[in-house]
Amino acid sequence: MENKTPLKVVPVAPENSRKEVIIVTGSSGMIGSKLINKMAAQYKLAGFDLAGFPYPPAEAECVCVDLTSDESVEFAFKRIRYEYGNRIASVVHLAAYYDFLGEPSDLYDKITVKGTERLLKSLQDFEVEQFIFSSSMLVYKPSSPGVKITEETPLEPKWDYPKSKVTTEKLIHEQRGEIPTVIMRIAGVYSEEGNSIPITNQIQRIYEKQISASLYPANVNHGSTYVHLEDLISAIALSIEKRKDLPSEVVINIGDDETLTYKELQDIISTEIHGKKSKIIHIPKWFAKAGAFMQNLFGKAFIKPWMIDLANDHFEMDSSKAKKLLGWQPKHGLRDTLPIMIKKLKDDPEKFYRVNKLE
Repeated sequence: MENKTPLKVVPVAPENSRKEVIIVTGSSGMIGSKLINKMAAQYKLAGFDLAGFPYPPAEAECVCVDLTSDESVEFAFKRIRYEYGNRIASVVHLAAYYDFLGEPSDLYDKITVKGTERLLKSLQDFEVEQFIFSSSMLVYKPSSPGVKITEETPLEPKWDYPKSKVTTEKLIHEQRGEIPTVIMRIAGVYSEEGNSIPITNQIQRIYEKQISASLYPANVNHGSTYVHLEDLISAIALSIEKRKDLPSEVVINIGDDETLTYKELQDIISTEIHGKKSKIIHIPKWFAKAGAFMQNLFGKAFIKPWMIDLANDHFEMDSSKAKKLLGWQPKHGLRDTLPIMIKKLKDDPEKFYRVNKLE
């Protein structure tokens, strides 16, 4: 009779346990949730966010954390070490404070600056292959039509939101230790749903035929670069994928190839909504400020008096560095996306207003 030696069964680790780990802060937000959905098949994901609704997508573990608290951040990283070990492929830091009120707030320092400092302090005890920080195009000194903003363009933030980004960029440089970092200076984000406060408010003014839609206190041939949400997600994903090939510290612009002027935006939106271009009347800044003040005095308007001083700023970004280092190429453009966006408005105005939090 043949003797058979029993086979030794060797446990095989589940597929998920062999995946590398990514932490996403601000994981329930528009960018964070979209990134998690894209990366879930390839990586294990932990979403850092405040306790309670909204939650990050189910593909990521929700790790409740308050970036203004030392104890909360320390506890969150204890959870990371317990569940995932000491090695982190990438930390994508999207959480930050912003508003359009234009008023000073200590939350810029508490959340954006000090919150980043707490993250970096805790991360020094881990093996971290990459730290991605979402900065803003608004940190730059404005340019002029035809003059593209590169990563070497001087910085000149004009209000608290971009100022907090500049301060945080400097902090990351000083306190990153041995952690490789990517600073992404991102243009205004949009999608087919809208998802851009300046654009959707301009659409609303034109759709409702508000008087303010025809008035403008600046050069209508100036504008700002935007970037489609899917293209931004692609840039972040490529940064993670190519993390071992990138410099230990790198700044990258992320924006569309084309920068539409205010007049081009107005013409496209008006034509798509009303079938014709709408006239733009130039008004003095003092008059625009007075109008904005009165609108906000007797109601809640998007345009605030402080915005009038920035209306003439022109931001035309050069993203060729991202194309070279990441192999990134934007696949969308605002010119082609606006008609889709406005069709969604016309098909279901109530939903469009709700999605974009329009009054």
